[in-house]
Amino acid sequence: MSEPRRSYVIALTGGIAAGKSAVSRRFEAIGIHVYDADVAAREVIAPGTDGLAAVLARFGHGVFDAGGQLDRAAMRQRVFGDDEARRALEAITHPRVRSWLHERALADRGPYCLLAIPLLAENIEHYRWVDRVLVVDAPEAVQLERLMQRDGIDEALARRMIERQARRTHRLALAHDVIENDGDEARLDHAVAQLHARYKALAAGR
Repeated sequence: MSEPRRSYVIALTGGIAAGKSAVSRRFEAIGIHVYDADVAAREVIAPGTDGLAAVLARFGHGVFDAGGQLDRAAMRQRVFGDDEARRALEAITHPRVRSWLHERALADRGPYCLLAIPLLAENIEHYRWVDRVLVVDAPEAVQLERLMQRDGIDEALARRMIERQARRTHRLALAHDVIENDGDEARLDHAVAQLHARYKALAAGR
């Protein structure tokens, strides 16, 4: 007996504060599974994993709390502004995150599934196996306003956070589909409904 065909796979991405989570929630509300790279990043270095053991071997006990758990605040402080440390952490986590996402995409039995990958544009060479890319886009001025309100930060820091990501034009160049999220979130309902119909048709026509 042949194995069931895997789901059609949509990679969902967008700049910080563009509205990826709002779009993800709407797909989930209509029964589509969304597998999130941020969730994967926590799971691959959870207690008892080889990922956590690799973090300990590379960074030592200084990034762990008294109970032996990873101190995420200490880790962020350790890698902030230290490119070598950041690259070392990414070398541990990124391949494991990609494997986590790939395994769930292969196991999914819906008509299609979404992979929420904030840094897709920065790592697109590792995701050539996805079928389609959906970008949630917003003007930088909108991103800035949302980011300052969401995180309670000033404009200078918000700009630095945006500048650390891939350029907006780079993300859009990868897109098969784009959701413009520059206003009322209620408009997302219509956009998601249209894409849902399109993706079901594409999945059925493979």
